[in-house]
Order: sequence, then structure tokens, then C-alpha cells
Amino acid sequence: MMEKGTNKKIVRSFLDRLVSRPKPGSDEPLRSELFSVEQMQQYGRILAESHRVSQSHFHNDKLLARLVDNESVLNEVRGLFTEAAAEKRRIFPAADWLLDNFYLIEEHISTSKRDLPKGYSRGLPSLLDGQSADLPRVYDIALERVSHEDGLVDPDTLQGFLDSYQSVSVLTIGELWAIPIMLRLALIENLRRVAVRISAEMHAQSEADSWAERMMESAESDPKNLILLIADMARSDPQMVSSFVAELARKLQGKGTALALPLTWIEQRLSETGLTIEQLVQSELRQQAADQVSVSNSIRGLRSLDATDWKKIVESISVVDRVLREDPSGCYSKMDFTTRDRYRHAVEETARKGRLPEEAVARFALQLAQEGCGNAGKNDKSAHIGYYLIDKGFESLLRAARIRGSRQVPSGSCGVNRGLALYISSAVFVAVLAAAGLVMLVHNGGLHYVSLWFIVLPAFVCACGLSIALLNWGVTLFTVPRVLPRMDFSDGIPAGSRTLVVVPSMLSSAGNIEYLAETLEIRFLANRDDNLFFGLLTDFPDNKERTAEFDEELLLQARQKIADLNDRYRGSSGDPFFLFHRPRQWNDRERTWMGYERKRGKLAALNALLRGGTTERFESIVGNVEQLQTVKYVITLDTDTLLPRDCAEQLAGIMAHPLNRAIYDENLGRIVEGYGILQPRVTASLSGARLSYYTLMTDSEPGIDPYTRAVSDVYQDLFGEGSFIGKGIYDVDAFEQVLKGRFPENRILSHDLLEGCYARSGLVSDVQLYEESPSSYHADVRRRLRWMRGDWQIARWLLPTVPAFD
Repeated sequence: MMEKGTNKKIVRSFLDRLVSRPKPGSDEPLRSELFSVEQMQQYGRILAESHRVSQSHFHNDKLLARLVDNESVLNEVRGLFTEAAAEKRRIFPAADWLLDNFYLIEEHISTSKRDLPKGYSRGLPSLLDGQSADLPRVYDIALERVSHEDGLVDPDTLQGFLDSYQSVSVLTIGELWAIPIMLRLALIENLRRVAVRISAEMHAQSEADSWAERMMESAESDPKNLILLIADMARSDPQMVSSFVAELARKLQGKGTALALPLTWIEQRLSETGLTIEQLVQSELRQQAADQVSVSNSIRGLRSLDATDWKKIVESISVVDRVLREDPSGCYSKMDFTTRDRYRHAVEETARKGRLPEEAVARFALQLAQEGCGNAGKNDKSAHIGYYLIDKGFESLLRAARIRGSRQVPSGSCGVNRGLALYISSAVFVAVLAAAGLVMLVHNGGLHYVSLWFIVLPAFVCACGLSIALLNWGVTLFTVPRVLPRMDFSDGIPAGSRTLVVVPSMLSSAGNIEYLAETLEIRFLANRDDNLFFGLLTDFPDNKERTAEFDEELLLQARQKIADLNDRYRGSSGDPFFLFHRPRQWNDRERTWMGYERKRGKLAALNALLRGGTTERFESIVGNVEQLQTVKYVITLDTDTLLPRDCAEQLAGIMAHPLNRAIYDENLGRIVEGYGILQPRVTASLSGARLSYYTLMTDSEPGIDPYTRAVSDVYQDLFGEGSFIGKGIYDVDAFEQVLKGRFPENRILSHDLLEGCYARSGLVSDVQLYEESPSSYHADVRRRLRWMRGDWQIARWLLPTVPAFD
């Protein structure tokens, strides 16, 4: 009896504490009239008309405090239910549901805390009045939704409900993305309210059970004392709630005449309110069933939140998205989700700064794009709505919307010349300070002034390295990685963006040819597409004679390998594999027979072939070259470079986006906007990382990253350009227009860097290629020496006049 008395005190203490907790409105469960689909849509319009929205977003952030309180209450209720179950006391079916699924509730509370940082709701429009006054409007929508569906979350009916609401009052983009968060909070709120109700009912039931046991014990052992017990119960003035009455009736009915006395007293008490014991018993049964349905529906609702594609729903109900899909260029609807979302956030940010409706900003951008389409044609970037949202047309959008204040172009389109001047001046300033400090330190050590001049230049050179390292670190720390917009080619590369993947290499041995064919097949299997082709672009090794002993045998083996692959994988688009092999030519400078201009010469010959040239530059070709005449992009890889799954379609999608299309300047002789080349991020492959301890020490993050993310790069983030290192995708027409006949013969080893400067290379940091790294220190040094030699060869291009093709 002492234990039961203690439990009753704990429950009573818990219920009393609930009185002082924060209560946004009523603490009754979210349970209203259930609506059909049509009724729910009608109610959406009614709800929108009833909402009075505050223009100020700086309201109190009550949701996070309420979530923390809900977590505390649910944990306390869980403890009470667990204790009751452990003591073999009867608990309600709804309580069983809560205990069995409490792990799921805990997961969603943790998710809500993560998705609802402090101050999040302050950026959402709030209500001026009603039970949800000073709370986000979208939270009240979620509460009403849960209330009229009793906790169920049906994405299909939700879309119609929100469309009806927006026919009266348009929700902001931030509100649309907050819908799943607010639904989760509403479901947790409902579970808290039902749990508190159940705990109160179980407390009343426990009180009734206690009185009933005492009365049955007294009726059996001391009947005279029964009247006193009934009097004690009357003096305690128990609440005549359904759970108390139902439990007492269940315990005492049919147990004898004496035990009918307390029930008679209860009947008299209830008659004062026009109720009967039978009515309350039936009410209790209905209440328990309703609570069980509410809890089970809310649990299913939480599960449904995780299973729902909210990206698809938000886009389908976004008014801004519907406006942007009217893009005159027709590109918006063909872009990937990340790029479309970036456009919508640009609208959101611009509208917030200009204090305009988001739909109005989208309409302004659409109008400018329509004007650009009429002036320059559908294929010009000025006809694309994104040009005015995230590119250089942003100034025009600000003027059209009459938005004053900052005229800064969105991140990713800052002025390159201004950025370059600031970068160089900052690097020189830091280097001068560091060098001056070093010189002064040496002078204070007693070195004579004349001797100081001999250390000024070395000190400045060392300080330059330090200053550039510090400056680059600062830039990557405070700038957002620039992610290039892209088209969505996940369903296949279209014919207008047909792409060829080539691997420039040497036919040096039978084992080497086996490796080339095997890795080419692997790349194909990871990137299968009807408009994606794969080829080997080969030469023979240098030789003192025009032909070597095993040339014919090696070439025959290579041809056979490619033919076998075509026989195995030939599809509706023809041959997927190709071999382009060039003969040796005499090089007077090297005094040897070799492939003309090595890799650069191979790509030049391939480009000429793709653009209607003859096949004379190649000694042998395998595959139907006629189907390559419409190839728009070429992906060039090194022999050891891996092409991960669907990487080719991502690169082609980025190249095909109108804001990335290369624009050639006749006067400057180079690409000035967009990109002729795109360089993915290159990471050490897992197999290469296991070759030696040296590789493990020098390489970072080897292997496949399932969460490939954009990383910061100084040149791309600050200047809008990256460095081309020979592994990437290029636009054949832009590449040929800029580089055909551009460079002198036998003068350039690091041609990749120059090609990237002329054709304008962009870094795609969220798309990765994988290649093996040097397995030893000596191999790494040899590679770096080759790079240094190539860099010195192109140092002449820093001068006002540069060498040209002879």
C-alpha cells in the first residue's frame, strides 16, 4: 500500500507540474472533425481567409522551447507507463503504442532539434491572433492538418490542401520547406497531448482501483467500516471523470449488495449533471479507442514523413517554381533539382532584401528573360531566367524590381579583374610585412646593413610562399564553394549533348593493351548511355625507326579488343567503342620517330576528325566514325583515371547548361564567359592508396566518397576559373575555335594549363575522378620535376607577347 501511495504521489506531482508548463493554446489532443479530400480543400481556402499574418518576422521563438518541453513530458509519461507495465497494472492500448514506438518518437525529436535551430522560426511569417498568435503561420497550418486528419499524413491530399490555401494566400519558399518540420512538430505535440490525457486517465483509474480494493476488503472483513470508507471517498471529492467511474464500476458491479452503495452514491452525483454510470463507461471505451487511433495515426504519420519525397511535393506546390518553369529558353524544367532549388533561393533572398513578394521577383526575372529571348533568340543566355537570378543579369533584375541598396552580383559572378587586383595586392602586402620582419630580426642579431641586402630577395621569396598559403587559407575559410549550375541528364544524355570519352595512351605491350581494354570496359559499364561513346586514342612508343618489330602485332591486338567489345555491347546507337591510332612521325628536335605533339597532337587530330576532317592523321580506326560527327563534348582521361558511375552524364549536364556555355571573344582570342573546359576534382583511388606507406602519408581521403560534396577552391571561388590538369570534359567547337593552330610545335609540355587559360576552365568540385598516386618518393619527385619543366616552358606566356604556331 505504501508503494501504491508513493506512485500516486509521483503521478499527482507530474500532473501538477503540467499546469506551469508553456501552453500554446489548448492542451486538448489535436482531434477535430475528419474531412474528406474535397472538404479538406475547401477548408484550406477558409483557413487562408481566417489567417491574419504579421509583416514582421521578428517574433518570439517559442517552437524550440515547446519541443524541449514536449520531450521532457513524453519522457516522464514514458517512465510512468513503463513503471505501470512493470508492476503488472493494466495500461491503456494507446499507452502500449507509445511504449512500443517510443524509439521512433525519440528519433523524430532529435531530427526536429537538428532541423529547427535556434531562431529558425523567426524567418517565417507569423500570425497576429488566434490560438497560434505569434507562432509561424505554417505551424498553425500543420496543427490544423493533423487535427482534421487525426494524425495521418497523406502527401496526395496535402498537396491539394496547400494548393487551395495558396489560391487565397501564397506561402513563401521558406514556409514550403518548413512544412515537413512543422508537421513533425505538430505530430509530436499531438502525442504529448494524448500522452498527458492518458496519464491523467490512468491516474484516475488508479485512484478508483485503490478505493475499490479498500472497499472490497472492508466489505469482506469489516462491513460496518464500509460506510466510513464511502464517506472518506465523498470527502476526497474525486472527479467524476469517465476513467474513474468506469474503473470503479468494473470493480464493484455484481460484487454484492453492500458494494452497490458507492455506486449508488456515484449515480446520485452524476444525476446532478444529467449523466449515468453506463454513459460514462461507454464514453470511457470510446475515449480509449479514440486515443489509440490518435497515437497509432501519429506514429504512422511520423513514419510517413520519412518516406515522403518532400522535394517533389515542395516543387509541385511552389508558386515561384511554376513561374520559373515558364523560362523562355525551356531550360529550367530540364535542370537538376539542386540548380532549380538554387534559383528559388535566389528569388527568396532577393525578395527578402527588396521586401517584395517572391512571386513578383520571379515575374520580373521572367519578363527580363522574355525580353532577352525576343532580342537575342532562345539559345542566348539572356533568354534564360537564371541569367538574372545568379549571373550577370542580376543587376538588371534589381533595376526592374526597383530594389535599392547592395548592387552586388550573386556569389559566383563577382568581378574577376577587381578580385585579381585585390588578391595580388594582399599577397604582396603580407609578403612584404613578413620579409621585413625577417630582415629586422636578422639585423637585430648584429648583421651589417650591407650584408642585409643579400638576404632581402631570398626572404621575400620565402615570404611570398607563406603569404599565398595564408591568403588561400583565408579565402577558402570565408568563401562559399562555387557550384556550377547543371542540366539533369539522369535519364540519359540527349542527342544534342552526345559525348565521347577518350583515353590517350601508348600501345607499348600486350599486357598494357589488355589493361587499356579492361579499364575502358569498366568505364563503359559504370556510365552506359546510348549517346555516350568510349575510345582509345593511341600512339606507339618513341623509336629510332618508323616501325618497330612488334608494332603490327600490338595494333592487331588492340583492334581485336575493341572489336570484341563492340560485338559484346553494340546497341541501337551503333558501336560504343572506338580505337584511334596514329602513326609515328619524325621529330627533328627530338631526333626520333614519335606521335606528333604527343597527347596534345592526339586530341587535335581527334577534334579535326569530329568536325568533318579526314582520317589521314590516323593509321587505324575501329568503329563507325560517322556516328561521331554529332559529338559535342569530349571527356579526356589518363590511363589510370577511373570514371565513377554516372560521372559522364553529370559532366555533360554541367557543360550543357546555358550559363556555362562558352562565349568566344574575337578580339581577345579566348573564351571570356562560360567554360570551354571543366575540370572535376581528382582524388586518389583506393587501390592506389594501398600500394605503399608513402601513398598513405601523402594522399588524403583515398577511395570513393558516397557523400561527394563541393569543396572550396581559391581560383574557382574567387575568380570563377579553375586550373585544367588534363582530365576533364571540353566543348569540341569551343576548344577548336580557341586552340586550333594556337601553340608552337615542340615547345610545350604542360599544354593543359594553357588550354585551360585560353578555353576558360572551370572546376567542378562536387564531381570526382579517381586516379592512382605515385607509390614512392622517387616516382613522385620525377613527376614533380616533369611538372616544373613544363611550367618553365610556358613561363613565356606571362609576357605581353607569346609564341605562336609556326
